[in-house]
Amino acid sequence: MRIAQVSPLFESVPPKLYGGTERVVSYLTEELVAQGHEVTLFASADSVTTARIVPVCERSLRLDPRCVDQMAHHVRQIEEVYRRASEFDVVHFHIDYLHYPVSSRLGANRVTTLHGRLDLPDLEPLYRAFPAEPVVSISNDQRAPLPWLNWQSTIHHGLPTRLLRPSVNQGKYLAFLGRISPEKRPDRAIELAQRTGFPLKIAAKVDRADHEYFEAKIKPLLKDNPVVEYIGEIGDQDKARFLGDAAGLVFPIDWPEPFGLVMIEAMACGTPVLAWRRGSVAEVIEDGVTGFIVDDMDEAEAALAKLVRLDRRRCRARFEARFSVARMARDYVETYRRVSWATGQRESAAAAS
Repeated sequence: MRIAQVSPLFESVPPKLYGGTERVVSYLTEELVAQGHEVTLFASADSVTTARIVPVCERSLRLDPRCVDQMAHHVRQIEEVYRRASEFDVVHFHIDYLHYPVSSRLGANRVTTLHGRLDLPDLEPLYRAFPAEPVVSISNDQRAPLPWLNWQSTIHHGLPTRLLRPSVNQGKYLAFLGRISPEKRPDRAIELAQRTGFPLKIAAKVDRADHEYFEAKIKPLLKDNPVVEYIGEIGDQDKARFLGDAAGLVFPIDWPEPFGLVMIEAMACGTPVLAWRRGSVAEVIEDGVTGFIVDDMDEAEAALAKLVRLDRRRCRARFEARFSVARMARDYVETYRRVSWATGQRESAAAAS
């Protein structure tokens, strides 16, 4: 198939550091190429890919100090996709709803993976205006606020099986990886470390929007704390060691997490996950096998003693069985074909009338 992948421009594909959506776009793009498809990637020029690339901006917008208006670049990207749409069998968007005013009138085979939360009150009237746009969810839980959308499938994220090496050695600390923000609840991870005395290492970035939260709520908890080490943002090259050397990943979220890529990154390293029961957690973690799912701090403290006894080889095996990039790509190709068939049926019906 001739497939266009339309990535956000905030990060390169793959990201230099943090960036969940762009990382998934990279894994999917490379696997589709490996499976023999002709893939074109619309992304920032500093992206690295085996696909044909259509560079929209010189570098990832988050790391470009000259960028003032990020939306301007995305508007140009949508126009470029529109001009080239006839070159593809399907256009796969990863930029939320930005393209809807154009894609809804485009007529091309298309699908949009919704990577973010859908429970915000502003979103319902917007999606009501575009009810026919075909969409993919990254977890079944993500659909709950808007079950009436034109859902095509739920496709869980996947990783290349060779990306992160598994470790069978029992780690000596708990890991918190990702982003410092109120909904990610790093304060819970710190509290768990303080209550149990189990060392915690935090490898996370601080967005501009969360800087005040970090300074007011988290930084004071780090000061002179003998059981907590704040490392800062890390890249892919450091994840295998950071997660593989950990006894467990703490995922103490307090929001409807659409997926949570870090959970399967930990599993790929053989590292079990201690996660709060929100969002997609129950779809990703097999309680008692790849980790434990808890509802409060007391349950987390009790589960921690059992977490370190879980079989790390089995964690890795469940990752390979459920969350490989090969499986993710096959699921998307099936969805692309379904969308193409549906478009063909509509066009045939319109011609017949």
